[in-house]
Amino acid sequence: MKAYIFPGQGAQFTGMGKELYESHAKARALFDQANGILGFRITDIMFAGTGDELKQTNVTQPAIFLHSVALALSSDSFAPDMVAGHSLGEFSSLVANKALSFEDGLRLVSQRATAMQRACEINPSTMAAILGLDDKVVEEVCASIDEVVVAANYNCPGQLVISGSMKGIEVACEKLKAVGAKRALPLQVGGAFHSPLMEPAREELAAAIERTVFSKPICPVYQNANALPSSDITEIKKNLIIQLTAPVRWTQSVQKMVADGAKLFVECGPGKVLQGLVKKIAPEAETMSL
Repeated sequence: MKAYIFPGQGAQFTGMGKELYESHAKARALFDQANGILGFRITDIMFAGTGDELKQTNVTQPAIFLHSVALALSSDSFAPDMVAGHSLGEFSSLVANKALSFEDGLRLVSQRATAMQRACEINPSTMAAILGLDDKVVEEVCASIDEVVVAANYNCPGQLVISGSMKGIEVACEKLKAVGAKRALPLQVGGAFHSPLMEPAREELAAAIERTVFSKPICPVYQNANALPSSDITEIKKNLIIQLTAPVRWTQSVQKMVADGAKLFVECGPGKVLQGLVKKIAPEAETMSL
């Protein structure tokens, strides 16, 4: 069985999607359509923008979504048995399995980026990558701190990203290094994604998701919030709404997909980050780019 997986924020690079745009008419039509929906020429920034321009949240998230979805929808070989996406990538996966239209998916991603930016301005906050510790140890240390600091991204065994207030992350990094973390690296991000500090963004995005029409998907999506497959529209929307304040359970999602029969993981989008994580979670699985 084939699992198609879609990357999240951080996979962007200057020149992303340019070759696809120039070589494939169907992809080119989606890129041009996206420029109209967003109200600015995101393709100009994707193909020739600076790293700083690409890092702006209102650009990064739609750009990765657009590149990922264009790859999937323009591929003659695209035939998923299951899909999943890391954080932002969950929206790409829901267009790929036809639960969302391309237009609605892009609008939601754009609204998500704007809502997250506003939440970051309300609550200055950050994230850090913790390497070389068992997940349970990281969770226990975070729970012991009198600040908002939580496990945010379960990326693979020995790699967990934490999220919280500036002070909370600072204290957590010190404590986690003291109990044996190989590294505790503050990340250059705009805020505490996948934490309670994203509640203002969750509320804003929830209203947009509730207004959006979803369709019966062609295959299950393994969602970040619970690492379980779903084809039920009500369940999909509920998990998508809580995603901003809940951790990304990527390790558990890949493990569940393998348990359900996934043998090949096909990454759709810029970069190969997810393939590397899959190899650490399930060394027996095969991986490739679309």
